[in-house]
Amino acid sequence: MAGATFRALRHRNFRLFFGGQLVSLVGTWMQSVAQSWLVYRLTGSPLLLGLVGFASQAPIFFLATVGGAVADRRSRRDLLLVTQAISMLLAFVLAALTLTGVVRAWEVFVLAASLGVVNAFDIPTRQAFVVEMVGRQDLPNAIALNSSMFNGARILGPSVAGVLVAAIGEGWCFFVNGVSFVAVIAALAAIRVPAREIAVTTSRAVAHAAEGFRFVWRTTPVRAILLLLAVTSITGMPYAVLMPIFADRVLHAGPRGLGMLMGASGVGALAGALALASRESIRGLGRWVAVSAATFALSVSSAAFSSATVAMISSLKL
Repeated sequence: MAGATFRALRHRNFRLFFGGQLVSLVGTWMQSVAQSWLVYRLTGSPLLLGLVGFASQAPIFFLATVGGAVADRRSRRDLLLVTQAISMLLAFVLAALTLTGVVRAWEVFVLAASLGVVNAFDIPTRQAFVVEMVGRQDLPNAIALNSSMFNGARILGPSVAGVLVAAIGEGWCFFVNGVSFVAVIAALAAIRVPAREIAVTTSRAVAHAAEGFRFVWRTTPVRAILLLLAVTSITGMPYAVLMPIFADRVLHAGPRGLGMLMGASGVGALAGALALASRESIRGLGRWVAVSAATFALSVSSAAFSSATVAMISSLKL
């Protein structure tokens, strides 16, 4: 069972990538939690907290298809080296502003939006690069292990961030995140993949992305999954944006409580990702998707109608 669960790790390139990404993602989650708390501390405004979250995600929504088209036309390893280096630079800029005490909410907004633009190119490139490292036979397992890595970091990163923010402030979380990029950059530099044949095309990246949208619309299973993901992301996932307010005004737990809440949300996700990694076939996954979406909706709805949450909502002042 264990051999089947971790079979993608038999590929040297994927082992390097997995290790580097694991270190970097811990830092990324630390920055995410610390950034939310910083905005809340600076403004106390749920509206501005939501706007910063929107600024970090909106570029991905609008530009990810273009980023995927660019990834098809360039060396994916080289493109990842560029995106990771820029992300590291942005983390260090935010750390410097925060540690020197001159940071302002609008600066966090600009840096969050800039990171979103970088991620719009980084995320599709990273996902496509997995195919080059493991091949198509082990691709489902590699995707599941990537999810496990992401959610494992989602447990550890926020927990560490909560302790650090409470003890020495948000700036050091941003600094640690900047340093953590060294691991993934070193791993990418050590990866050796055969030169990929890049099809010569005269179409622009935007036109290439539009063709991708047309393919999704024509392909019913893909269209259904993406629509479900869109609805869930828009209506359900923003619960995380309000978590600093919940931790502070309802639980009175401060940044430590925020770290624990964000880390707890990754425990179930990690268990699910490992369960997927142990599967050798995609047969029956449609039922998993339906049950998971329904369970998530029920959980968020239950939280929304809890007495503590109602009390928090009634106290919000934009």
